[in-house]
Amino acid sequence: MTFEQVNSKVIRVAVSPQGAVLARRGAMLGYSGQVTFRPIAGQGQGVGGMVGAAMSGESNKMMATEGSGSVLYGYRGLYVTVLQLTGDSLVVEADRLLAHDAHLQTSIEMVGQGGVRSAVRGAVTGQGLFTTRIGGQGWVALLSHGGTFPIQLAGDTVGVDPQAYVAHTGALQVDLKSSVGVRDLVGRGSGEALQLHVSGHGTVHVQASEEKVK
Repeated sequence: MTFEQVNSKVIRVAVSPQGAVLARRGAMLGYSGQVTFRPIAGQGQGVGGMVGAAMSGESNKMMATEGSGSVLYGYRGLYVTVLQLTGDSLVVEADRLLAHDAHLQTSIEMVGQGGVRSAVRGAVTGQGLFTTRIGGQGWVALLSHGGTFPIQLAGDTVGVDPQAYVAHTGALQVDLKSSVGVRDLVGRGSGEALQLHVSGHGTVHVQASEEKVK
């Protein structure tokens, strides 16, 4: 099973009895064949993962597509980026996830270890503390404003606007840092004062916009 790019905003997925798909509810645009759709719980495994998703407000409603046929997916005219995982894992902002192979493993995890200071910054910027990790071999489709572009890291560090960050793969450390104090952040947007510092070996996927997916 593959995720076929129809255009920059629509993908086509072949569904089979051995290859179900999980997708964001409301993302199905059309289908052919004998396929069924059913709602499922939000992303994440285990009580801890679900609590984390609830605390961060990032638990998206998902649906399972099963049977045999072809399905078209898209969401609110947003750009769609298709990635193939080959045994590695992808860490993605929950609101950027459009669809993925149902057999891939998912969990909820925290970005960075900044404690209360990072929690305040996350609330101010809209950058969630909890993200979804997807691992295994299969396909994932991501949403973005204006499309995405990859930044390759080979042991170096890059700064990324929190609103532009979409996802990353590889052995990367992601931390939210600020050049101003927490007291100065109240009532302010992110601007350039807040940045995600990404370091290590891997790839960061960044969208061509600072607008969040709603």
